[in-house]
Amino acid sequence: MSGCEGCASASPDGTCTSATGCDKPEDQKLQKTLSRIKHKIVVMSGKGGVGKSTVAANIAVALSLAGKKVGLLDVDVHGPSVPRLLSLKGQQPHIGDEVMEPVPWSKNLSVMSLGFLLQDDRQAVIWRGPVKIGLIKQFVEDVMWGDLDYLIVDCPPGTGDEPLSTLQTLGPTAMAVIVTTPQGVAIDDVRRSVSFVGEVGNRVLGIVENMSGFACPDCGKVHQIFKSGGGEELAKESGVQFLGRIPLDPAVADSGDEGYPFMKVHRDTATGKAMEQVIAPILALPDPPKA
Repeated sequence: MSGCEGCASASPDGTCTSATGCDKPEDQKLQKTLSRIKHKIVVMSGKGGVGKSTVAANIAVALSLAGKKVGLLDVDVHGPSVPRLLSLKGQQPHIGDEVMEPVPWSKNLSVMSLGFLLQDDRQAVIWRGPVKIGLIKQFVEDVMWGDLDYLIVDCPPGTGDEPLSTLQTLGPTAMAVIVTTPQGVAIDDVRRSVSFVGEVGNRVLGIVENMSGFACPDCGKVHQIFKSGGGEELAKESGVQFLGRIPLDPAVADSGDEGYPFMKVHRDTATGKAMEQVIAPILALPDPPKA
């Protein structure tokens, strides 16, 4: 893997296009961190309320349960929800001299979120763009992620500072998983996310259609009582991979509220199998070539 990966001057194949090279210590530190991460997956959506954080957390957990070394980074500055989703509220990372240790969820999954650093979870974070951009870069280069198979990043909705800074920090090899619900009002906003990723210079790994149908807790079947298919149509329209549908399931909401990952305890349900279908192409990604 090229040491230039992640640099703003890197070309899509990871080589340097800068005439002067990358000689700043902070650039070298970032490149060193990124060189130890095989796959960077940014989970995003142009629409709020589509279950993006739940999808990101369960992707990370499922990959870790498959034996992969995984980092989960929550860059939702104004509404960090990952600590609650993984029952890590109240945990604090160890902070040393220009380095932070992520909070362990298991031996294979480490987590970092601004939620760990807030003294009061009722505290509002009122930051302008430059401060948020600096935090995201710090969470990548100053956190001791170590050698990872996957870094999963949970972004807030939209195409603003956080997703832009995340993709620029992670570099051109980072890929996006875009989450939508089937309804047209969501598809309109999510369509902008697909074009956003391309304009930044990254690739969309695939689209997930969340809350597609209803998983009945009594009969165990998925009933199409709501509209479905919008995410798949957007994937075809955009020429990107459709990763699959995840039904609306009361057990998913319960797992988020109670802080246990759905994929750890409900993998054999219809919703669990649907999530496994979404995760399979991510798990099958080939390792990047070594430098």
